[in-house]
Amino acid sequence: MKRTVSTILAAVLVGCGGVEDRASLGSRSDYADQESWNPVIILTREAKKRAVVRASHLAKYAEKKEIVLDGSVDADFFSTDEEHMSNLKSERAFVYENSDNLLAIGNVVVVSDSGVTLFTDSLYWNNSEERITSNDTVMLTTEVNDTLYGVGFESDVDLTHWKILQPWGVTAREK
Repeated sequence: MKRTVSTILAAVLVGCGGVEDRASLGSRSDYADQESWNPVIILTREAKKRAVVRASHLAKYAEKKEIVLDGSVDADFFSTDEEHMSNLKSERAFVYENSDNLLAIGNVVVVSDSGVTLFTDSLYWNNSEERITSNDTVMLTTEVNDTLYGVGFESDVDLTHWKILQPWGVTAREK
């Protein structure tokens, strides 16, 4: 009798542990299909280099058609003539494989070759439209000591034609 009770107790404990283990594993789509460390991704349009993205870690999810980059994301953006226009740094980024668009998240800083710097928490780069946008709070500084703040942002990638949707700020310019 003692042996039967021990056997039943052991079966119950093992059976319960198995259910918990399986439940905590999640589904297959929660796991990356491929991983890489210190990757370099080149995003193109019409066979021309538009962005070169580097990070500490890459996780690719085939089912979602998305690449997750984390750990010091660093992206250089290029014109249609493949000339450098700006650099983006963030904590994390998502590259959507269907469009080659990029969403940067966490302490995003964009420095353009024209002297404009943008700070925000998230930024979306649309590869086909060559536009960057943000719905978050932004801070923009220019080479003439302007500092502008606002919520919402739209611009070309080189930050020469930008618009803050709800602006406020300070300028050193005279009227």
